[in-house]
Amino acid sequence: MSSDQNTHARRNAPPEASLSDVHRSVRVRHGSLLRRIFAFAGPAYMISVGYMDPGNWATDLEGGARFGYRLIWVLLLTNIMAVLLQALSARLGIVTGRDLAQACRENYPRSVNWILFGLCEIAIGAMDLAELLGTAIGLNLLFGIPLTWAVLITGADVLILLGLQRFGIRKMEAFILSLVFMIGLCFVVEMFIAKPSLSGIASGFIPHSLDGAQLYIAIGILGATVMPHNLYLHSSLVQTRNIERSKKGIAQACRFNLVDTIVALNAAFFVNASILILAAAVFWKRDIVVNELQQAHSLLDGILGSKIAPIAFGLALLCAGQASTLTGTLAGQITMTGFLRFRMRPWLIRLLTRLVAIVPAVFVIWIMGDSGSYRLLILSQVILSLQLPFAVVPLIKFTSSKTKMGPFVNKPWVKIFAWVIAGTIIALNVILVIQEVGAWTEAAGRYGWMVLTGAIPLGGALGALLLWLIFHKDESDSNESESVRASDVLAGAAIPMKSIKRVGVALEAKKSDAGMLARAVDLARTHKAELVLIHIVEGVGGQWYGQQTGDLEAREDERYLEELASKLSTDSRDDSIAGVHAVLGFGDVARELVRIVDDEHIDVLVVGGHGHKGLADVLHGQTIPGVRHGLDIPIFAVKQTRPDAD
Repeated sequence: MSSDQNTHARRNAPPEASLSDVHRSVRVRHGSLLRRIFAFAGPAYMISVGYMDPGNWATDLEGGARFGYRLIWVLLLTNIMAVLLQALSARLGIVTGRDLAQACRENYPRSVNWILFGLCEIAIGAMDLAELLGTAIGLNLLFGIPLTWAVLITGADVLILLGLQRFGIRKMEAFILSLVFMIGLCFVVEMFIAKPSLSGIASGFIPHSLDGAQLYIAIGILGATVMPHNLYLHSSLVQTRNIERSKKGIAQACRFNLVDTIVALNAAFFVNASILILAAAVFWKRDIVVNELQQAHSLLDGILGSKIAPIAFGLALLCAGQASTLTGTLAGQITMTGFLRFRMRPWLIRLLTRLVAIVPAVFVIWIMGDSGSYRLLILSQVILSLQLPFAVVPLIKFTSSKTKMGPFVNKPWVKIFAWVIAGTIIALNVILVIQEVGAWTEAAGRYGWMVLTGAIPLGGALGALLLWLIFHKDESDSNESESVRASDVLAGAAIPMKSIKRVGVALEAKKSDAGMLARAVDLARTHKAELVLIHIVEGVGGQWYGQQTGDLEAREDERYLEELASKLSTDSRDDSIAGVHAVLGFGDVARELVRIVDDEHIDVLVVGGHGHKGLADVLHGQTIPGVRHGLDIPIFAVKQTRPDAD
């Protein structure tokens, strides 16, 4: 099948449900305005925890301690950006029924999707690093657990938090909302004790130019506030509402989700601004440089003279880390399924992501001490900011497409505002990259050329990808006037089907082969075609040595196939089957089936479900989608019944 045919098939295939276990699980009731708002409230609050996660604490604390109230306007600007981008993300999910990752998969080539998925996973890893460090520091501050041990303990929180998913999306939303409320309450207490300058806060809303360290912190704030994984997550979470799929129902869902987004993200803005204001009122006012969260905690006790302030600080930090842990797991699920159609158990995704985060965290803490964790937090937010354009640009393009969005396409002013935001994010990141590469080159001394040798090609490649995403013209948009007509479909259906001369059947050497074989034999007899029996040896020997393997599995499979072919040839009645022969393949099932079908010139293929469940489904994957996308012949999928004993 050609790449054009593959793309066409992806675009016209019905989308799998995003977060299928909770998809459209929340009933939207009619009634009073307050009742309808409550029904839609939830997704944005789950998103908001990503805007107040421990990574934000590091950038907000450093911004307030080093520059006073002067960066409040940066927080306000990024919050406005976040509201618009999250509203577009919610609108994409509601209108199209696809999350952002699914939309990318359906509109971009596979190679681009792999790169976008890799960048997204780097961002989720950076975010998870911030969550892990924040939770660990919270445990350290509240209970005195050494930071290294606290980091290792956080690896187990996946088992506790993912248990919430069993209770449904509304219970998860309620849990997240309670943590958000706790964080907000803690900072109300902090503000009451710290007594910040009201005039200083007011002056902080006045924009001014940024350079040097201020620019670095400002970009860190941007990365910590407008988080790329949240754009994927929000477009999926809004699909948990069982809305009426009419123009009126979709418009109502968009309005109420906008309200949900504005309220939730303004709560996040209050928390972020409170952290920065607290740092300005307590540390900047006294010329104290804060380079670790533990230092901020201990200084609050000494300076404010209150035991409540440091406890509230540590409790809020712990709540922020735990809340963002859950949403990070969901984001990992969504991107893996959306970009790759690869499903993995949520706990396994969480465990792998957390292990990737634990290793650098333990290493940095061991080498640099507690202050290293703080620098790692800020670096993680800068990484998030650098990945942000690769999520923002596709989001704006998709929501500006008349073909995809119909009457809900972005209005001209929204489109202009969105591209201004994207341009600002890209410009700030370019400046940051140039500054950082320059600093690394200077620090490397006579080995600076090695830094440039690695940085310039990588930066150029990512820049080229970003330009491609910006100027890529979707085929469906270039043919907006085209619509499917019944006459066209009927004309295509009138074309005679290619005669069936060879029928292939993919067998598994199990009793459940009976159903597939019956269908294949029936087809071969009907069309007086040749029957090709196929089996793929997918064990260790088949994977590593291919046809050279001589292990017991391969020998038994070959004997089974030859015996089956011999009996079918002998029992064939009235020569209704043109012939029977067997073909053995080795290694990856989907790839080998595609190869054998091409080599044997098979006209129809009969396949069955593999019947794997749980961890086996993760390890073996799904065969039918891979075969379907690799072939352009009819495929009969036969549901296999699980035999009582094999």
